[in-house]
Amino acid sequence: MKGSTYKRCGCRDTTGKALGKACPKLRRGRGDWSPHHGAWHYQIELPATTTGKRRPLRAGSFANQTEAEVELNRVRDALALADASDPAELAAVGDLIEASVRTGQKAPTTEQVRRMLFLGRDSASMPTTGQWLAEWLAGRKGLEPGTARSYEGHLRLYLVPHLGTVRLDKLRVGHLDAMFDAITERNDQITTFRASRDEAKRALVRGMRPVGPATMQRIRATLRVALNTAIKQRLIDFNAASHVELPSARSPKALVWTAERVKRWKNTGTVASPVMVWTPAQTGAFLDHAAAADDPLYALYHLVAHIGLRRGEACGLHWADLDLDAGQVTVRWQITQLGWATQLRTPKTASSEHSIAIDAGTIAVLRAHRLRQRKHRLAAGQAWTDTGLVFTTAIGAALHPADVTGHFQHLGRQAGLPPIRLHDLRHGAATLALAAGVDMKTVQEMLRHSSYKVTADTYASVLPEIATAAAEKTAAIIPRRVLPVAEGRIAG
Repeated sequence: MKGSTYKRCGCRDTTGKALGKACPKLRRGRGDWSPHHGAWHYQIELPATTTGKRRPLRAGSFANQTEAEVELNRVRDALALADASDPAELAAVGDLIEASVRTGQKAPTTEQVRRMLFLGRDSASMPTTGQWLAEWLAGRKGLEPGTARSYEGHLRLYLVPHLGTVRLDKLRVGHLDAMFDAITERNDQITTFRASRDEAKRALVRGMRPVGPATMQRIRATLRVALNTAIKQRLIDFNAASHVELPSARSPKALVWTAERVKRWKNTGTVASPVMVWTPAQTGAFLDHAAAADDPLYALYHLVAHIGLRRGEACGLHWADLDLDAGQVTVRWQITQLGWATQLRTPKTASSEHSIAIDAGTIAVLRAHRLRQRKHRLAAGQAWTDTGLVFTTAIGAALHPADVTGHFQHLGRQAGLPPIRLHDLRHGAATLALAAGVDMKTVQEMLRHSSYKVTADTYASVLPEIATAAAEKTAAIIPRRVLPVAEGRIAG
């Protein structure tokens, strides 16, 4: 199976017989090959078929001998992967090479031969991107429910509709660029139709939301993980998702509801940022309103506002994880929401499991809440469900996180306060701690962020009082011999 290269042409003699390799024009007078006549080919004996039939292979035409040698070497390399002692395997590789060359394609690469030998997949049975994504997702075991739901949504809404028909090994960066361009065009259409005076256009996009940069990054990340798995299985050798360029997905900075922002909101309905934080006075007004109304969830909102628990962590807090004598809360559980269904789970990361100190006022609020819950238990009698949770319904059942959010927004409107999300009450706890002089490292530990950088980046914009104090401290260290001119005073 060594093979060789040769040169031939299409000339014929006077009888019409093809001259082939015998054409005198193929060589010059000195005996070397003519660069202007004929084309290069290669020949090699492929392994016999399963029936024992010989099959010499000849292929061309190539512009020069080097190209013919390169292609011959591809065939040799492909044949070398087969087990020489296994006639069936040799025949299978020969079939693959023969099928490729006979249809005008290049000889298969070693990667394609490996896929055929070890995975039972040749180029003819290579899955489409859509088929591979479905196979990949079905094979992912032990995914968090939220992660699985996110992957499924990315496949169903974006990846399969745009890329599903492309053969997996043919997927390129250009396909992804076209997909994200189409998503961006759809975003523009949604924005335009929403602002239109034409009710029919507004109806077409009702309930639709533009796909933001962060979601695009997550869509790409899903595809990148799926393609990395395909690379590990040697189906492909290039991950297009790793090379596509997308706008950066910057997290919105938390902004405080200053008097000017509140005024603008009241006049125009404009909210300055997706993440808004109440001032200490506004937070106090909200808690006072909930306490005065004897609201059953007052203690939950008080706890979130003071130590920054996440919504699911507050809903999943157990009395066994509270030490009111020592003033400690330990986060061990959370209630997660998947669609409308809920599930009690441990925190996603080890850093989320942490003990947090609580102040005397919060301890008093929780003691009062425990007494209230005991009264509910007595009133419910046999209907009481003993979940061990700190915050429950009137019969002891777990709270639904969405209900906790909806009730929070209702109380905020009742109190006449500018809108924030319940999660922004967690942001507010961090901002208030910084305003009180607590260092960033301690705030990181309270929020249980995985790194100091996450905390610092999130709370770079803090209460105006902090920024003003920092500016005054900076100015104070600059030595001056001439004082700045006071406002209204003319230097003479």
